Amino acid sequence: MDDFVDERDYKILENNKYTFFVLCRIMGGKCELLLTDHERLIVCFSCRPFPVWIWTEDGANEDDMERAYQLAERYSLLDGEHRFNLKYDLAHYFIKRAAADNKRLSIFTNMYAYDCRKLIAPTVIADGSIQRCCSEDVDELASFLDLFHKELKMDQTDLNNYRLQAEARINSGNTFFWKDSRGNNVASCYFTPNGNTASISLVFTRPEFRRKHYAENLVYQVTKIVMDAGYVPMLYTDADYTASNACYNKIGYVLQGKLCTIG
Repeated sequence: MDDFVDERDYKILENNKYTFFVLCRIMGGKCELLLTDHERLIVCFSCRPFPVWIWTEDGANEDDMERAYQLAERYSLLDGEHRFNLKYDLAHYFIKRAAADNKRLSIFTNMYAYDCRKLIAPTVIADGSIQRCCSEDVDELASFLDLFHKELKMDQTDLNNYRLQAEARINSGNTFFWKDSRGNNVASCYFTPNGNTASISLVFTRPEFRRKHYAENLVYQVTKIVMDAGYVPMLYTDADYTASNACYNKIGYVLQGKLCTIG
């Protein structure tokens, strides 16, 4: 296994470019662990508190899955502190294989990956409008990040780190609030370009402002910005959160892949 990526790795990920969009992005940067055979297996861990990404080809055989498990064991990733994003066949193998070693793994999150090729306007227009986040919004965006990750119960850190993340996102120019007619910032959304694709994330509505179509209208507007800039928009959702999946379907997002998080 090599500890670097090259054009071979990006080529093999083309068949899973939506489900492994984040892997494709992070493996080109600084990672605590990066292993690849450039053909059948990629293991990538950026840093805590984020999950380990493991890619295997569709229909991977048991030898491939055992090799992935052994690498996770060798690099102390099965210590109970790490989570893994992977395909379902590998997830089920890891769960069964860990049980044989008296370790317990289970699925935390079922994820869907969507893209959007034809945008559909919302049928309900929410009050207010989209606003690009600016430097004065750092503290409020940090608060959104804190609430977002607490609700997900994933990738949580402290307010100082959220503030640093908020500054970086605002500086990118790709972060937006939906401001209601009373001037409240009620929902957030962010996009990350990578190649010809852009991932939409941080879709979050403050609990007290939900069921008023703010997120649907905000994602629609951000998707339009992404498409007008020449990118194909994509996003991940919690497969078990029916409301958010229905929202994305309404505005033209189409299911393209599935994966899960185990730990």
